[in-house]
Amino acid sequence: MRMYAVADDRDTLTGLRLAGIEGSFAEEKRDIQALIDGVRADAGVAVLIITESCAALVPETVRELKLSGTNPLLVVVPGSRGSSREADSITALIREAIGIKI
Repeated sequence: MRMYAVADDRDTLTGLRLAGIEGSFAEEKRDIQALIDGVRADAGVAVLIITESCAALVPETVRELKLSGTNPLLVVVPGSRGSSREADSITALIREAIGIKI
């Protein structure tokens, strides 16, 4: 089982490569989509790591991967400039999922 990263931030990609995770740099939607399709076709890749900004360019593919329950497992990580999520993103996620205010 391998991990593969798709990032539009060279610093993030370099850090992941130093950790032993292979990956590719892509900034355009069609390039990101092509890389994801290639990873999905490779049965040896178990985890796909993608930066938030890349995930924002292909939301339908990200949603499909999250809901499919099959390999590769999708992990969305912030880039080197930090997360674009709001400070209480976990609370907002719970509120959206079950409809109650915490």
